[in-house]
Order: sequence, then structure tokens, then C-alpha cells
Amino acid sequence: MNTFVQYNPTKLHFGKGQIEKLPLELGEDGLKVLVVYGGGSIKRNGVYEDVINQLERANATVFELSGVEPNPRLTTVRRGVEICRTEGIDFLLAVGGGSVIDCTKAIAAGSAYEGDVWDLIIRKAPIEAALPFGTVLTLAATGSEMNSVSVITNWETKEKLGWGSPLVFPKFSILDPTYTFTVPKNQTVYGIVDSMSHALEHYFHRTENTPMIDGFIESLLRTAITTAPKLLRDLESFEHRETMMYISTTAFNGTLSNGTDGGDWATHRIEHAISAVYDIPHGGGLAILFPNWLEHVIEEDPSRVKQLAVNVFGITTDGKTDVEVATEGARALRDFWNSLDAPSRLADYEIDDSDFDAIIEKTFVKPGVGTYKELDEESVRDILNRSL
Repeated sequence: MNTFVQYNPTKLHFGKGQIEKLPLELGEDGLKVLVVYGGGSIKRNGVYEDVINQLERANATVFELSGVEPNPRLTTVRRGVEICRTEGIDFLLAVGGGSVIDCTKAIAAGSAYEGDVWDLIIRKAPIEAALPFGTVLTLAATGSEMNSVSVITNWETKEKLGWGSPLVFPKFSILDPTYTFTVPKNQTVYGIVDSMSHALEHYFHRTENTPMIDGFIESLLRTAITTAPKLLRDLESFEHRETMMYISTTAFNGTLSNGTDGGDWATHRIEHAISAVYDIPHGGGLAILFPNWLEHVIEEDPSRVKQLAVNVFGITTDGKTDVEVATEGARALRDFWNSLDAPSRLADYEIDDSDFDAIIEKTFVKPGVGTYKELDEESVRDILNRSL
């Protein structure tokens, strides 16, 4: 294991009815609160009413920013920053999934910066302060409710960039599994894939002597594989929503990287590039790419994919080479996601190879793609071709 420091200041309120903790977190000072949310589903499923009732208990003055996109856009972030500056907002409250929370993180940092928020996202300027914010989670997927990273899309320049800062950890996050009951099947599948991908990306590290972290990740993946089909058969199962919600949070809150080099996030880099050009669902892109990334890395080093195959998917090794076992593992992941009706080819989104050059260029907008295997442009092209 490597030496490490574990730091996560987000307070998690997990379980049914935890929205009642919102006034406790905000206090009684009558804060000006900007509520950030997406397309309005929270008004149809009752979450909005619950949140507003609790904000009234906290004597908050409420402002709203609605319409956050599934791949949150810089233009929406800028609108939020303008509201914060004009109205003197004290606190932000993200009510939604990862996109809403990512947008809120950017608003929090941008509101405390005199220049344009894009400067912070492209690292032109350091993040030195941020407005405090909390979250009420309505979609289990990204883990953004308990981490300090965010992804924002600049649609004008076709850039989708990840960024982060210790200053944009949520102060608290409220996770009530009942708030995810109305998430439709396709979005639930995307969330499952995203959560599993985060765990898998942590898994592909090159640090020695990590049996405990490896075991955590393998257990998380096995639990997801057991739970996901049951959840998709009963979308209002509290038991299964609860399990998947905790999986998604744990998969990307820092726990799974303790003592390792952090894992390999090349698939995320490639998917961000694809989404910057085509604006496809993030979980859908990962479902297409990750098994093909596995098959690509097997050709150089099958060892870790073999370990995944044996410990997560129960692939037997008798009379097989390491490459054969690893290949069965990669196919098992593909078969599992296919069984959930996740997309498996770029063609599912009517994407062909005509924009591969642009996608590859955007993948390398920052140097260093991959750590388990560092990819060059031809490697990315191979993964994309496998994904057609």
C-alpha cells in the first residue's frame, strides 16, 4: 500500500425521512438559499414540496435555479453565479442527481471568484474560496454527493472537463432512497453502470499489497450485480434502492482509493470526449466503452482483469490461460450490462467513426490518459473502433 490521507468532511444523512434534518443543518439565521434543480421532476414526485417545507422551517429566503442539463452546461453555471452575486446568496442547495450537484459545485466556486468560472474549470486560476452548499440526492449514480469533483460541459467549445477542489465538498448530503422511486428504468440503469464503473476504475491500479481495498471493491461489485436485476424488476423497492444508493456513494467518496495510486480513469476521459461532441448519457457511454477498454488492456497485461473475472464473476481457471480467463471476465461484464438493457455499441446512439479524430483530440485535452495502461492516440482509436 501507499501512504495516504483520508479526508471527507461531508456529513451524510442516510435513510427514510432524513429531509427533516435540513433545518438542523441550515440553522435559524434566515439564510438566503439558492435551490438548484433540473427539469422539474422534483415537483411531480413531491421532493420539491418536502424541501421547501423544511426551508420554511429554517426561515430561509428561497431563490431558484431550474433547468440544469443532464450534462450540466457552463451557461447554466454562469446563470447561477449571477443569481448568487445579485441576490447575495448565503447557501446553495442542490436537489437532484450528479449533474445538479456538479453544477452547484461550479456555482459555489464561481460565486467566490471575481472572474469567469470557466477559468477555474480549466485551471487558469486557482480555487481559493467557495460558497457552502448541501445536497438532497434524487438519483444514485455519480457519488458527487460525497466528493469534491465535478464535470462541466462548455457546449460552445465542445469541451467536457472534470475538475475539483477540497473547497467543494458538500457540507452535508441527505440521501433518502424513497426519493429515487420515480427514477425511470433507463436512468436507473445508467446510474448502476456509472456506480460500477467508478468502482472498476478504482480497481485498476498498480499498487502492491492492497487485499483489503481490492476486497472492498469486489464486494461492492458483487452486491451491485446481485441487486441491480432485482431493482429493475421493482423500481419502488426500498431495500434495493437503498442498497444501490449506498453503493453509488461509496464507489466515489474516496474510500476505494485509500492506499492505492487512485486507479485508471481513461474510460471517463474518453466518454467525456464523446459526450462533448454528441451529448449522450454518461452512464450509457461508459456501458459501451468499459468492456472494450478491458479487452484492450488484456492484450498487454491480463492479470488484473483475470482477478476481476475470478473474484467478481466467478470465472473458473481450469485449463485456461490468463488471457482466456480475463477475456471471459470482460465478456461477463458486457453480458451483465446487456442483461440490464444498457447500450453496448456507439451505433446505439447513431455514432459512427466520422468524428473519431475530434473525440481523440478532446480525450487528450489534458496530458496523461490512463495509469494502469497509459493510452496513446492509437490506443484510444482502437477502443473506439471496438465500440462501434
